[in-house]
Amino acid sequence: MKRRYAMGSFLAGAAAARAGDEMSGPALLLAGYAVGGSATEASALLAGITVSAAVGGPLLGALLDRSPRPGRLLARALALYGTGLVLILLSLGRLPLELTVLIAVFTGLLGPALSGGWTAQLPRVVPRERMPRANALDAMTFSLASLVGPALAGALAHLLGAPAAVVASAALIAFALPAAWTLPMGRDQDQDRDRGRDKTPPAASLTADLAAGIRAITHTRPLARATLASVVSCTGLGMLITCTPLLGERAFGSAAEGTLLLTCTAVSALAANAVLARRPRTIAPDTIIWSSTLLLAVALVLSATGHPALVVAAALTAGVGEGPQLAALLAIRHRESPERLRSQVFTTGASLKITGFALGAAVAGPLATHSLPTALLTAAGVQLVAALSFHVFRPGSC
Repeated sequence: MKRRYAMGSFLAGAAAARAGDEMSGPALLLAGYAVGGSATEASALLAGITVSAAVGGPLLGALLDRSPRPGRLLARALALYGTGLVLILLSLGRLPLELTVLIAVFTGLLGPALSGGWTAQLPRVVPRERMPRANALDAMTFSLASLVGPALAGALAHLLGAPAAVVASAALIAFALPAAWTLPMGRDQDQDRDRGRDKTPPAASLTADLAAGIRAITHTRPLARATLASVVSCTGLGMLITCTPLLGERAFGSAAEGTLLLTCTAVSALAANAVLARRPRTIAPDTIIWSSTLLLAVALVLSATGHPALVVAAALTAGVGEGPQLAALLAIRHRESPERLRSQVFTTGASLKITGFALGAAVAGPLATHSLPTALLTAAGVQLVAALSFHVFRPGSC
């Protein structure tokens, strides 16, 4: 039976952990550059802590699903992630770069705990009838973290030095530990039972659980097409964010102004999800998924003009698309995931989005160097592909 657990504790823990996560990337970049004096070393740290999420997500999710106390396992994962950040900082300049990057890789395996691993526990906290609003509020923590995290990292690095920013990101993650540790342990299977799904006992082996999780994503039509569309869309977002410094320089005369565009996007996403939280059933999540990609495509076309007013409008439009898209994706995962595979569905989905984002960032760099409008229009095309993939994809063919 579920224990009493305040939704406020869940949201506070999620916001703290995700703000710490959003801080960690810029903080590691700044620390790597400050200690090593090389942008190559700094980017190697960020790549190391990001790339391994694709492997760690499914495994971590399967372990959470199999655990009788997933909150405690989640808390341990958060503690290890924060410890890994501190170890990376301590090893900078003291160990060979290869070993430091290796620590970053092992730390990154636990990264999906801060996103999908946490959100997957939401049905343990609130009853089914309150899930739409609770889901929108949970999505707001992502937007809040993307707004606060990088800004806080930059401010601390400026005032106290880059190492202080890394320590602060680990401290924020540690702040979330009590909320994770005390998560309810009971499993509510009513939703799956009502739909006649997931009546089989848990798989006997971890390998079988991993295979079942992949099948759940690829063979459930609403879940499969929402996952595919969101991953393709995230590839386009990776391209947009990579182009942001150049866009700031072209439109406003300073690459630093690009960070203000990201702030506009985060504020807009937060506001859009706040509206969605007040009226969570106004638009179906499935509709939001594909229509949000069209908004993002419009934003990218506006950005390609390079006109300052249109670029600001593009940043705000991108937030209106990005924020509700995340809330809708989380809602679909909650609705369609078998209870015993929910954590794996969430962490695997998070891993796939991280991979898509990294791919988009890698492709956009050379394109933007050659032609910024070409890169932005290509990203707009990717968003159109995301919308199309939602309608034409047929699960079960993978």
